[in-house]
Amino acid sequence: MNPSPIFLIVGAPAVGKSTISRALAARFDRSIHIPVDDLRHMVVAGLVLPDPAWGDPLVEQIGLARRTTIEAAIRYADAGFAVVIDDFWDPPGLLEYDEMPAGRPFHRILLRPDRDEAFRRNYGRHGEDPMRAFLDQGINLVFDALETEVARARLADGRWLVLDNTSLPVDAAIDRILEHAGITTATRG
Repeated sequence: MNPSPIFLIVGAPAVGKSTISRALAARFDRSIHIPVDDLRHMVVAGLVLPDPAWGDPLVEQIGLARRTTIEAAIRYADAGFAVVIDDFWDPPGLLEYDEMPAGRPFHRILLRPDRDEAFRRNYGRHGEDPMRAFLDQGINLVFDALETEVARARLADGRWLVLDNTSLPVDAAIDRILEHAGITTATRG
């Protein structure tokens, strides 16, 4: 049996990662959506949240969550589940996912709406809640990281679909992702 596809959906906070990840997973008869943030938030004591001072404890915790996600993704894909990983872009550029074993159907998608649209969506979710300011900082951090030479080089390597979903409906975004992955028909829709 060939392993099922593994999709990595990344971007800044409030760009639609979870919505698109769940909708993409729903296109398959057997699928799993793995939000890396959910794994990270299982840490009961000592959780380090992302901030501009990208220190060693944060790198360690994100690395642990991503490597655990990769292991789970491989097991589920080998069992016939389409896997959709939901994660955020980080300044180093998601290097852990380079550890995905070669030869697997692994598809990398960056959701990149306009920065103002991400702020608008975040405000729609959180209003005046203090969490909004924290996530706005995260939006700026990711969008700034995406402007670096390192990010541009990683995104230009041909492995990434960069999807501007500013005004793209969710179903159209899923269709573009499946087309890019070379999957002409998902098993349900």
